[in-house]
Amino acid sequence: MQQPVRIAPSILSADFARLGEEVRAVDEAGADWIHVDVMDGHFVPNITIGPAVVKAIRPHTAKPLDVHLMIAPVDAFLDQFAEAGADTISIHVEAGPHTHRSLQHIRKLGKRAGVVLTPQTPAKALDYLLEEVDLVLVMSVNPGFGGQGFIPSALRKIESIRKMIDKAGLTIDLEVDGGIDAETALTAIAAGADALVAGTATFRGGASAYAANIRALRGG
Repeated sequence: MQQPVRIAPSILSADFARLGEEVRAVDEAGADWIHVDVMDGHFVPNITIGPAVVKAIRPHTAKPLDVHLMIAPVDAFLDQFAEAGADTISIHVEAGPHTHRSLQHIRKLGKRAGVVLTPQTPAKALDYLLEEVDLVLVMSVNPGFGGQGFIPSALRKIESIRKMIDKAGLTIDLEVDGGIDAETALTAIAAGADALVAGTATFRGGASAYAANIRALRGG
């Protein structure tokens, strides 16, 4: 069943010189989760942050930290991000040979387990994983950089995954990340998404604009 829409601002678009303040600002502006993009320069062509930054921002919000690991291999880092304060840890089905085992380990750490599909990966990749996850993240851009345009074919994938989740009778968050703005947010929600990652669209205009930006992503 599709749940109320949750907004997860991506700190990738925040002012990193004032990261604690930025996290507090989007929290107060109405964010539901704080999305943390972790890139390794290997699985994706960019390098961002590690567990130390997750640990540093943890005291600045009580909202869930939604940590998206764009790294490979991933298993060696799961414990570190769990200890740093992640609430949800999402891993790419394309990033490792034993996704099922990795998802089980995340849950053993007491964290919510998420699985991520890049644009070329079909919904069918979830066939034997849905029972092991709390969240599915559909990438609507190619991972590695912020500020990209939404890939329309992601909508068909969102629709397919929504049907899979509902048919299985599971309660799983269906999150979309990439090119989300006030317009694409509505189409993603209509396709079945119930959680939206937004970096540029949230952090545009400075702290005084964050509340209005988040309201716009919710459709009003």
